[in-house]
Amino acid sequence: MNQQHIIFSDEVLVNGYKTALTLSTDGILRWHDTNNVLHSLSIEEQVLGVSNAGQHVILKSFVKEDGFCFGTSLVRKTFVFEPFSPHSLRILFDKIQSYIHSLGRPKRLFVFVNPFGGKKSASKVFANDVRPILEDANIEYTLQETKYQLHAKEVSHTLDLTKYDGIICVSGDGILVEVVNGLLEREDWQAALKMPIGVIPAGTGNGMIKSLLDSVGQPCTAAYAMLAAVRGHKRSLDVATIWQGETRFFSVLMLAWGLIADIDIESEKYRWMGSARMDIYGLQRALKLRKYNGCISFVPAPGFEDVGEPVSLGVVESMEPLKARQHSYQGPKVDFPTSCWRKLNGPFIGVWLQNVPWGSETAKAAPNAKVCFFLLFSIFEL
Repeated sequence: MNQQHIIFSDEVLVNGYKTALTLSTDGILRWHDTNNVLHSLSIEEQVLGVSNAGQHVILKSFVKEDGFCFGTSLVRKTFVFEPFSPHSLRILFDKIQSYIHSLGRPKRLFVFVNPFGGKKSASKVFANDVRPILEDANIEYTLQETKYQLHAKEVSHTLDLTKYDGIICVSGDGILVEVVNGLLEREDWQAALKMPIGVIPAGTGNGMIKSLLDSVGQPCTAAYAMLAAVRGHKRSLDVATIWQGETRFFSVLMLAWGLIADIDIESEKYRWMGSARMDIYGLQRALKLRKYNGCISFVPAPGFEDVGEPVSLGVVESMEPLKARQHSYQGPKVDFPTSCWRKLNGPFIGVWLQNVPWGSETAKAAPNAKVCFFLLFSIFEL
């Protein structure tokens, strides 16, 4: 390695054994163990946080380890570096801390925990997987357990966003949707749109975090989701605006009507099963399919212009939705009359519109969907 890229080099004790330690400008720590095997640790990819305790620099990290039966997994690991002089100790600590600060990671988070979702495991997930990582990363947090439906929407609607660098939802997809709706109904919705939202899988479906992690080739686990949140990794996501009469709401995951919606709603009595409730009740419903009368009007994607029938101008003009109070987000600006609307008439077994590939951890409903793409749709039921 070129010497000019080294910003720290000295002999230290690493977990009790003496070795030469280097830190390079790319944020990589390197040293050899007692068997002269080279070890490296990436501050950006693996280090959660650093602390100075007496004569030691302590690094809390997440490293991959090969399991005997279950493949590679993330494991929290502590590295203790002990330089031989106060000067060396101060330089090593300052260099590592400075590099971490340069990464723009969140310092303060607001955390929602939904103790009622899925198998009611969110509190356990927070205690075992979320809180230890927040503490290792030296991230301050405010914890809010949801008490009832739409509680997260109420809290996010009035939350002082200037106090936080992001919001974490330890839940399934429901709390995420509540938070998005709460933020977009604020008077300062334009600023609220910039608030990063993280999801830790602890619910029934977990389709959003499954889609996000799968898009970068990572498994859908609380550990990988928390690591992405701690690193401050962000992805843009489209928001769909839905009108049902005078009621307006926003969706970031999906919109279902018919079979899928019925399975989701009617399987609530099996919530104790976790995600298996969808599969079991879905099988029951598949054996006794219902049909739903309606008409779907849509703007076709490129290459699908011949699907359905053209919609008359008079019908298109009647599609213009009512406007809610003007001090909140109104949805995208759409020129309804000039859009090339088409329609499909029922009866239907079900309609499932996806914003991301995965509807749940086990259902890849829209394989060609991307995490960030443009979607415009409108459903009008007869």
